[in-house]
Amino acid sequence: MRNIWFGFIFGVFVLGIVSMGSAEPKIESKVVEYRAQGAVMKGTLVYDEAVKGKQAGVLVVPEWWGLNDYARRRARMLAELGYTALAVDMYGDGKQASIPDEAGKLSGEVMKNFDTVGVARFTAALDFLKRQPTVDPGRIAAIGYCFGGSVVLNMAGQGADLRGVVSFHGGLGSVKPARAGEVKAKVLVLTGAADNFVPPEQVETFKQQMKAAGADFRVVEYPGATHSFTNPDADAMGKKFNMPIAYNAEADRKSWDEMKAFLATILNK
Repeated sequence: MRNIWFGFIFGVFVLGIVSMGSAEPKIESKVVEYRAQGAVMKGTLVYDEAVKGKQAGVLVVPEWWGLNDYARRRARMLAELGYTALAVDMYGDGKQASIPDEAGKLSGEVMKNFDTVGVARFTAALDFLKRQPTVDPGRIAAIGYCFGGSVVLNMAGQGADLRGVVSFHGGLGSVKPARAGEVKAKVLVLTGAADNFVPPEQVETFKQQMKAAGADFRVVEYPGATHSFTNPDADAMGKKFNMPIAYNAEADRKSWDEMKAFLATILNK
């Protein structure tokens, strides 16, 4: 009886120690402003206040719709993993598009002038994230969706100071050939094998360019997945605008797991 009572007391003591050492998450999310070429950019910064010490930082570059709730949700999911995430404004003043024509115009303007506009807006977000008190400026990565995937791949190809980048169903046709020997970031491309916007020949061209540049990269293709496969809103948007996009729950889950393992490795987490 005495041994049983001792075991009970010891178990309660251990549980108390474990509880004291694992604080409940306290996710903070706030709209932040920074400037790029004189324009006011409005991003969303998300982090877990319960995490002690400096955290790795992750930029989240949205789809062509602009900085919307979907990008913010992904930033929150990263914060729940222990990162400080910044959902990036690539259009200025927090602009969002509601129809494909408008989205195409806004994203097209960035991509056509990428060496000036695109680089400046991404770099402004990167510099802002590095200055945050919760962030270790030496451990930064970037992820992007669709248009955002193209953005992060272009930045990696031009030698941006990042540990790594992840593209989710990003367009590869608008990605400029990487500069040989200048790709510092490790690259992970997660794409749908049935994506009409990113056909097999585009994927193959991208692989050849990465190899020629000597980049550390990997491409993962998901059978049956089309464009925007990570976004639960894709089905409704595809139907509304007659676009070949659709959500794929399995590809969404698997690609997020790939990203988690990738970030844990490159950011030493």
